Amino acid sequence: MSIWWSLHLRREAASVPLARRLLVGAMETAGVDPETAYDLAVALSEACANAVEHGGDSSTGYRVTACIDGDTCRIEVTDSGPGFTGPTSLRERRRLPRRTEARTPAPVHDEHGRGLFLIESLTDNVHVRNRPGRQGAVVTFDKILKWREDALLKAS
Repeated sequence: MSIWWSLHLRREAASVPLARRLLVGAMETAGVDPETAYDLAVALSEACANAVEHGGDSSTGYRVTACIDGDTCRIEVTDSGPGFTGPTSLRERRRLPRRTEARTPAPVHDEHGRGLFLIESLTDNVHVRNRPGRQGAVVTFDKILKWREDALLKAS
């Protein structure tokens, strides 16, 4: 058995906790270990916050799609903003000089600039790309799930 859901959200700050609560509720119902669910919830919050901040003009929204299939959860956040400039590989972004347009890790005390790196540290696989044929960015991340003993969807 698998579950999936997709939301189209307004680019408003209030949409971030809404998406997070929906994910946490689905994971709790399915029986995902709370620590694993928390990691995914934080990663989703970061991806949604990026979509709200960078995702286009105020008339556009963004989309969140999540799927729990077997022992994996895959989440995709798509916006209509300018997309990524420079390399889209996180590994390549780390190698860039500090003063480039592409996102690089921010100093520890900065409030912005670490979202993609946080997502990468909390999940097992991250892929960022520009939307093919359209303006916008797509952030996809996966995590191998750990289950509670009483899990409903626990893979056999």
